[in-house]
Amino acid sequence: MTTINWLEETNKLKDELIATTQDFLRIKSVLDPATAGEGAPFGKGIREALDFALDVCKQAGMTTKDVRGYAAHAEFGQGEELVGILSHVDVVPEGDGWSTPPYAAEIVEGKLVARGAIDDKGPTMAAIFAAKVVLGLGLPLSKRVRFIFGTDEESNWQCVKTYFETEEMPTMGFTPDADFPLIYAEKGLTDLTLSQSYEAFQKLGASAVEQADAKLVSFQSGLRMNMVPDKGTAKLAPQGLDSQAIVERYEKHLEQTGLKGQAEAQDGLVVLHMEGVSVHGMDPKKGVNAGTELLHFLHTLTLDARAAVYVDAADRYLHKQHDGQAIGIAHDDEEMGALTLNTGVLEYEAEGDALFRLNIRYPHSISFEQWSTTLADRFAAAAFELQVVEHLTPHRVDPNHPLVTTLQNVYTEQTGEEAGIIAIGGATYGRSLDVGVAFGPLFPGRPDSAHQRDEYILVDDLVKATAIYAQAIYELAK
Repeated sequence: MTTINWLEETNKLKDELIATTQDFLRIKSVLDPATAGEGAPFGKGIREALDFALDVCKQAGMTTKDVRGYAAHAEFGQGEELVGILSHVDVVPEGDGWSTPPYAAEIVEGKLVARGAIDDKGPTMAAIFAAKVVLGLGLPLSKRVRFIFGTDEESNWQCVKTYFETEEMPTMGFTPDADFPLIYAEKGLTDLTLSQSYEAFQKLGASAVEQADAKLVSFQSGLRMNMVPDKGTAKLAPQGLDSQAIVERYEKHLEQTGLKGQAEAQDGLVVLHMEGVSVHGMDPKKGVNAGTELLHFLHTLTLDARAAVYVDAADRYLHKQHDGQAIGIAHDDEEMGALTLNTGVLEYEAEGDALFRLNIRYPHSISFEQWSTTLADRFAAAAFELQVVEHLTPHRVDPNHPLVTTLQNVYTEQTGEEAGIIAIGGATYGRSLDVGVAFGPLFPGRPDSAHQRDEYILVDDLVKATAIYAQAIYELAK
C-alpha cells in the first residue's frame, strides 16, 4: 500500500474544517439550568452544540445515538473491538475582557479565537474531520471507531457517568483535550471537608482563655477546593488588645513578610484582609494561600479557646504544607510525582461551624485509605470530622500498551519529535475509559489559553492535530 501523506490529505479539507469549526464555536454551549429540560439536561446551548457535532458526523456517514441529551455517540467501521474518542461540547463561561467577541470565532493573526477553541470544541472538530479523512480514503478497518460526546465536562461529569451506565465501554481510546505528546497517567483526585461543629468543640473540654487578646468572630477564605484562595478575611472582637494595637501588629506583620493586606476598625470589630496569589490546586506551591497566611498571623495572637484550636490546627498542618509533610501523608512517586495538598476553602463562625475544604491529589503508589486515615486521625484530635465530597482513583495505562506505543509512533512520524509520555495531577476524560489516555491538541511549548480570555488555537495547529488524529484513528482501528 502506498504511504499516506496524512497532512496532505487533511489539507484537502482545510477550508471546510476551519469553516465548520467556526460555526461550531459560534454556539454558546455554556451550562444554563434556566433552559434545561428533557433531552437538554444542561441547557439549550449545549444541546445545540451536541446536535451540531452529531450532524457533522451523520453527513460523514457515521451512525449516531443520543443518550437522553447527557451524551451521544457517532460510530463507523466494523469489528468486535471498539476504539473510543471522548470529547466534550460544553465550555466554561466566557468572562470579560476579550479582544474579539468570544463567540465570533474570528481568525486573528493565524489564531482562531473563541471560547472553546482549545477546550474542547476545536479539538473535537479536528477529530471528527480526522475520521472524515479516513472515511474518504476508503481504508479497511477491523475495529469500530466511536466518538463519544460529553456535555458537562466543565462541571460534574454527569454526562459520562450517565453514558456508561447503559453504553459499551471502548476497548481503548483517547481524549483530544489535553497535551501532546501523550498523557498516560493521572493522579487520584479528592475533595474533602474537615468540619467541626460548635457542639463537637464543646465536647473537647478545652479550657477557657482568661486573658485573650481577641475573640475570632468569623473567618472566610476561598471559593473552590481546587484553587489556591487569593483573599482572606478575619473579623476579631478586641479583648486584651485594643483595635489599634491589633491593626498595628498586623501591619507590622505584612511589612516583615512582604505580604499584601489591610486592616480596619469597623463597628467595634477589627477586620483583617489578606491578599494571596491564586493558582490551580494541582500545584499549590506556585501560589500564595491568603487563608493559611492570615491564620498564620492570627496564630501570633492569644485568641479565645475555640479559635485557638482552629488556628493551631491550620498553622500546624496546613500553612505552607503543600505535600502533607506535617500531617504525615507526604509521598513522592518517581512516575506520577508527589502527593499535593491544597487548602482551598477555610470558614469559621464562632458559634457555628469551623471547616477546612481540601483538594488532595495522590499517585497510584499510595492508597487512598493509607493517607486519608492518617489525615482523619490528626484532625479528629481537634474534633474535626472528615467527609469525602468526591474521590477519583488514580488512572494509569501501561506505557507498553499498544494504545500508548501506537500513539507515540504516530506523533513521532508526524512531527519528527520524540513522543515522551506525561503523568499529571489534573483530570482528563481519559480516566473515564478503562484504557484511555489524553492525546493533544496542545503542542509542546504552546501557551495554554483554556478558560482564559482570548482563548485560541492556532489554525496551523488545528490542521496539524487533525492529520495526527487521522493517522491515529487508522493505526488503532486498521
